[in-house]
This record gives sequence, structure tokens and C-alpha cells, in this order.
Amino acid sequence: MSQWTSSVGAPKLAQLLGSQHRRDGASVVTPLGGRRAPAYRSLADGIRLLVLEGRVPVAARLPAERELAAALSVSRTTVAAAYEALRGEGFLESRRGAGSWTSMPAGNPLPTRGLDPLPPGAAGSVIDLGCAALPAPEPWLTRAFQGALEELPPYAHTHGDFPAGLPALRQAIADRYTARGIPTMPEQIMVTTGAMGAVAAICHLMAGRGERVAVESPSYANVLQLMREAGARLVPVAMADRLAGWDLAAWRQVLRDAAPRMAYVIADFHNPTGSLAPEEQRRELVEAVRAAGTVLIADETMTDLRLDPDVEMPRPVCAFDPAGSTVVTVGSASKSFWAGMRIGWVRAAPDIIRSLVAARAYADLGTPVVEQLAVTWLLTTEGWDSAGDIRRSTTRENRDALVDAVRRHLPDWEFTVPHGGLTLWVRTGGLSGSRIAEAGERLGVRVPSGPRFGVDGAFEGFVRLPFTVTGAVADQAASRLAEAAHLVASGATAAVETPRTYVA
Repeated sequence: MSQWTSSVGAPKLAQLLGSQHRRDGASVVTPLGGRRAPAYRSLADGIRLLVLEGRVPVAARLPAERELAAALSVSRTTVAAAYEALRGEGFLESRRGAGSWTSMPAGNPLPTRGLDPLPPGAAGSVIDLGCAALPAPEPWLTRAFQGALEELPPYAHTHGDFPAGLPALRQAIADRYTARGIPTMPEQIMVTTGAMGAVAAICHLMAGRGERVAVESPSYANVLQLMREAGARLVPVAMADRLAGWDLAAWRQVLRDAAPRMAYVIADFHNPTGSLAPEEQRRELVEAVRAAGTVLIADETMTDLRLDPDVEMPRPVCAFDPAGSTVVTVGSASKSFWAGMRIGWVRAAPDIIRSLVAARAYADLGTPVVEQLAVTWLLTTEGWDSAGDIRRSTTRENRDALVDAVRRHLPDWEFTVPHGGLTLWVRTGGLSGSRIAEAGERLGVRVPSGPRFGVDGAFEGFVRLPFTVTGAVADQAASRLAEAAHLVASGATAAVETPRTYVA
């Protein structure tokens, strides 16, 4: 019996390796010791990096030597030597008759391979920029749960199962949309366990395995992975440059040529770029998806994070489809308030909501009552807006400190400062974002590299930096990233073998 659980073909592996190039065409598979590496060494380093970044899974069967050599236009001897080097380093296992499959060396200190935050107290001296989340805005978290406990007794005498959500919370969310100019009934709202729960429910209902789903490129990494695991065929649509929103011509072409069943966008302070789509683009995109028969998921989790008060907010995407038959809106308390408050929601046509609720019986049944009561308290008092003021003030301070630190320590890195959201999307001066992430983790700063947010290995020359640290910590994070970038540029990353200790 073979040891591999998936496979990657020679053309696909060649494509992934080809993505490891700078914009000027130079390879980002950096030679060791500052010298030009032998061809087999560069190939081995490239495959190793793909495994460390998770773009080639562990236990994935690699192509035969002859197939990969033909796809890369190199000699079979080069591929054989690269495979042998990977076996020696613990990144490849082979067995006669079964082929070769990727593996991970025992005890290998993994670089940032995902976006999950480190457990509290486990980070030590590591500055964790892997997750765009902030501490709760007190005293509003405590007050919200105190208010929830006061309202709990009547619910405690019931079964506690509310698949569509508590009626009071559905009404409060509907009222908030109505106040924003989109008349909404509670029957158009379903409460979910976070925004991810909302997207998962919509995908399960509307986009079966093998269905095409159009996504912004780049897009939110966790949603991309959720859709991949659901069996969706992702169709990337490039974002416009410099926070200009969407490329409508590209969207129309994809809608025409690929006919996706569903599309997913973040119009407000897009994750990871921070882009704010203009109102006219929203109108045009809704018209285009309606004509194509595509359902549009509009993710509003960043809507409340406008950091520059002088920037005017466009109307919500659902304003151009208030009935909710084409635009299915997703919201959440996690970014606006606190990631530990796992309350999200869906706004859609009542028949879509009924279908989502019916399908929920086979998923999570419902969302915890106490958390729903806490969000209800926030939305029906001054709590939501007051907590939002705290969140925006903290995030604005963090953004400005991080931008200043990166400009001072890494003047060659390029970015456009967003007017809101939680992230800075940074072009890394022609260097591999994956290698910077790998070196950075060993130097005490943890960042996700660009390919996390793309489809098929795109955005190798980027990293995402969240607005989660400020002051001296932001400066130290940028300093460590600058050291990591220097190591990558000099080809000395292999010399960094163990994490270094810093005083935070």
C-alpha cells in the first residue's frame, strides 16, 4: 500500500515552481552562500519551499523523474539528484513501485503555514503577525455578557435550539440593515457561528463539488481553503491595482466564459489588500452577476473598520439587490468587535434563508445562545458603536505605527495605505514572500506570505501585515522582517537554523 494520499502532476508542479520568480524574471529560489546554486539544488529548494508553504501537501505523490524533467526542460539526472537531496533532508520518501511522496522532517521547526494565531502564552518572544485579530474592546465585552446573563433565564427554560438564530438578534440585525438604507425583515436573516460558518453554509447549499466559484485574486485565505475543501473549482479574478477596487472587465469576462455558479467578494476594506470598491463598481458587478445567473456572496466583515473618517462609505452591495435573491450578504462580529465572539449572519431572500436553516440540521444545529444574547445587547444599546470607536482608534494607531516602521526599515517594499480594514498588502522588493516568512519565523516574527491569498501559487512576491501591534513592537517586527529580507537577498537563509531569543 502506498504512503501518499494525493498527487501533483508534472505540469502543475512546474507551474508552482515557475511562480517562484521575481517580477523581473529572476528566480526567487535563492542560491546558498551567495553563489549560483547547481540546477538540482535550486530544484530541490523550490520543491522544499512548496512543501513548507503548504502549496504542495505533505504525503502528496510527486511526478516521476522523467515526467518532471520533460515539464521543466531539464535533464532527468537533475531531477534525480534533486529528489535524492530532498530524501536526505527528510522532505521526500520513496518506495519502489509506489513512487515518491512529500514528507516533513521529524522535529522540523515549521514556518508559518497557516493563519491560526499562536496559543496565548505560547508565542514567547515571537511577534505573531499571522492573524488579523485584536483583543476585545473592554469594558464592552464584559458589559455585553453581563447583559446577556440578565436576559438568559427565559431562554434557559426552553430547548435552547434556534437554527435560524434568536428572534431578538435577527430583528436587531435586520434593523441595522434598515438603518443603513436597505429595508430588511428578520425573515431575511440567519445567525451563524461566525462568518466562516455563514460562508460554509452558503457553499454547501449553492455550490456543490466541482462547481465553479469566482473569487477575487488575492482573497481571504481561510475562505479560499474552505472552498477548496468543499470541492469548488476556484476561478481567480484579478483585483484592480492600488486599491482601486475591482477590474469589471475581468469580472465580465469570467462571468461570460466560466459561468460560475457563485462568486465571493469583499467590497469593504478587502482582506488582504484593504481595497474599498466604489459604489458604481458595486452596481455594475451586481448587474453582471444577475445577468450571468451567478449568486454573489458579499462579505461585510470589515465594514465597520473605516479608519479615515473623511472617507465616504459607498452603499452596501446588497443595496443593489435588496430582495437578496442575487446578493447573499455575510456579516460578523469577529472583526468589528472581537474574534472570540463567534457570531455571524447571512442576509438573503427569505426562501434562501429557509433553505439554509433546513440544511443546518445536518451541520451545527445552531449558534450558542449566550453569545447571541451578548451581540443582541451590543446592537440594541450604545455598546456596538462605542466598542467600534475603541476598535477603530486602536487599529488606526496600529496601522500608522506599522506603516512608519516598514517605511523606515524596508524602504524598498511597496504598498498603498488602505483607508480601513486590518491588513497591509506589501510587495517585498522582488524577494520571495515565502522565504521571508520562513526566515522571519526563525528570527522571531511570524507573517503569512502572499501565496496564501492566491490561487495556484500566485503572489509569491508579497506578504500580509496585520494592524495588530503598535509602538516599539511594530518597530521590532519591521526590524526583524528587514533582517529576514537581508538573509533572503544574500542567500544566507540556510544559516538560520534555530529561532533566536528576543526581549519583547
